[in-house]
Amino acid sequence: MVRRFVSERRRDPYYRAAQKEGLRSRAAFKLTFLASRFPILRSGARVLDLGAAPGGWSLVARDLIGPRGAVVAVDQRAVEAAEGIHPIRGRVGDPSLLARLGRDGFDTVLSDLSPRISGAYATDHARSVELVRAAFALAREVLRENGSFAAKVFDGDMRSELEEELRPYFARWARTKPPASREQSSEMYLIGLGFSAKRGRSHAPASAPPDPL
Repeated sequence: MVRRFVSERRRDPYYRAAQKEGLRSRAAFKLTFLASRFPILRSGARVLDLGAAPGGWSLVARDLIGPRGAVVAVDQRAVEAAEGIHPIRGRVGDPSLLARLGRDGFDTVLSDLSPRISGAYATDHARSVELVRAAFALAREVLRENGSFAAKVFDGDMRSELEEELRPYFARWARTKPPASREQSSEMYLIGLGFSAKRGRSHAPASAPPDPL
């Protein structure tokens, strides 16, 4: 099984491209795709990257927002510090994390959090949904008005309910699967633009339906 995994990874064009370009992971191409479709990483933005290790998304975000922006990279594992990237060792869901993030707020919250895979799809899907909920609970506290949210989730029967919970907080809502996601993977990304805590509390409908997969 290990040999098969290694063989498949070596044939993966995104893995090879990441190695060639010196990227920390193939996931960098996923964020590049999301940023090309949705205005989630504007010049000068403050970005919170949850589940940041090994740091591929943080590097992409840093390059797209430019020198006037900043990325705060949160993970339980160590993330290498770099110019414009400020690592925080911590767990999403830990009450102390909010205080460590400071009071400046963020223009964008990214979450590439993934559960420890059990092999039982229903369990992995449910855990993925709960990670998105945890990421958004934090995002709701730190996102600036009109901010953006992008989070990975494994598709399944709980996904629609999750979207119904989050969608009212945003002026625009979408979901998409980047080409760099493996074909057999159930992962997709939920995108919220134009955050408003007041809109969410009033449960107003979003102004646009989700984009198709």
